[in-house]
Amino acid sequence: MPTKHISVPPERLERWLAGFIDRHGPADHSVTPDTVTVRAADGSQARCRVPFAPLARHEGVPYAGLIEHACRDRTVGVVLVRRGGYAAGVFDGRTLLDSKVGSRHVQGRTAAGGQSQQRFARRRDKQAREAFGAAADVAARILLPHLASLDAVVCGGDRAAVSQVLADSRLQPVRNLVVPPHLPVPVPKLMVLRKTPDTFRAIQITLTEADPVGDTPVPAAED
Repeated sequence: MPTKHISVPPERLERWLAGFIDRHGPADHSVTPDTVTVRAADGSQARCRVPFAPLARHEGVPYAGLIEHACRDRTVGVVLVRRGGYAAGVFDGRTLLDSKVGSRHVQGRTAAGGQSQQRFARRRDKQAREAFGAAADVAARILLPHLASLDAVVCGGDRAAVSQVLADSRLQPVRNLVVPPHLPVPVPKLMVLRKTPDTFRAIQITLTEADPVGDTPVPAAED
């Protein structure tokens, strides 16, 4: 049975799971704090990663409350950093409440050697430190005033760059709220920031799917 990875918006999750059962037959499920696994009668399986885990399990509710959990609006901070660009924002559900985007020039790599290479590396490191410092300033300016209402913080971009930004002592309370997923984003711009809820609100599903019920080929009759 082939496996594929899909992303389902929370508003479509109930319909998607109903379609899974229509295709593959009655299902049961198992639950952990960060995963709900739905297993159908034909052996197909949908392993749903819980967004903003852990899931507070509720007995007697479909999928232990995963649908309600996923659809809940949350106040989420976002920090995006790449060399030369950064963005910070606060979302209420999908609505961007506050944001700031900026950029600082960081030179690319060079093939030069010797002392020229060393001077270039020192200059590049200095530019990167200044860029990350500016990114930390923006993250503190945007996120800290909302700290009391934040349910979570999601980060994206270059992991090493994000780590350096969050190492700023002002952002320790922000570090404590960081949850997966780490967002793969291009150079952070306002348009990129606005689209991040499409990823951090979505349910990531690992789907192992058998042939749909009723679609098993019927052997040809012998003469």
